[in-house]
Amino acid sequence: MIKYKRYIGHITYDEEAKIFHGEVINTRDVITFQGRTVEEIEKEFKNSIDDYISWCKEEGVKPEKPYSGKFNVRIPPDLHERIVIAASSMNMSLNRFVEKSLIDELNVKSK
Repeated sequence: MIKYKRYIGHITYDEEAKIFHGEVINTRDVITFQGRTVEEIEKEFKNSIDDYISWCKEEGVKPEKPYSGKFNVRIPPDLHERIVIAASSMNMSLNRFVEKSLIDELNVKSK
């Protein structure tokens, strides 16, 4: 995985064609790139992102930004109730409780 301007690229290698293929994975828009060397694939990844942003500007559309910080989760009502009770008993908002739970599960530090 590589990152540039908050976009993340996933790269695979096609052994038969002897070429790297990549795709941006954190946007619904399709952004792809390819190269024969590590240096070339990294360069083409950045070029693809820059081209995408330029194209959006020319077309008058907003580029899809990765990770707004919002997402919807569907859970059973009884689990929802248990989470709200747990958050309340810890003097936390539901959002803060879920954020803390995810951080704890991933063993990462909060920003």
